[in-house]
Amino acid sequence: MFSIKSYNELSKDELFAILRVRVDVFVVEQTCPYPEIDEVDNNALTQHVFLFKGQQVAAYARCYNKNEQFSAFGRVLVAEQFRGEGLASKLAQTAIDTCKRHWPDKAIMIGAQCYLTGFYQQFGFENVGNDYLEDGIPHQDMCLK
Repeated sequence: MFSIKSYNELSKDELFAILRVRVDVFVVEQTCPYPEIDEVDNNALTQHVFLFKGQQVAAYARCYNKNEQFSAFGRVLVAEQFRGEGLASKLAQTAIDTCKRHWPDKAIMIGAQCYLTGFYQQFGFENVGNDYLEDGIPHQDMCLK
């Protein structure tokens, strides 16, 4: 079962494991040297959604209050050794549910990697605007109303 915690609720070991897997996936695996850790991570309202398998984070996403109009989730990942187990769909649904629970009056806006737009469309997300490059990877903004 997924855990959902604010920054202040995370233990040091949970935070370390989350940051480690994010760097492993987004910086090393996707070869994107960018500031992976930002102010969204330690915002008091941000909800960190994660699943441990043993001592490792198997899946992770962060849900946050994007602005007056939207909530959002991002940094969505399933660690390489746990892919193919159906965790991505469970993680996405948990992130959607978390955004709706914390920000019920706001639509959810995400910046999805373009190859995943079909995946997010299964949950009701619709493309918004044109695709764009973010850290050298094609992305598409998507909204769930």
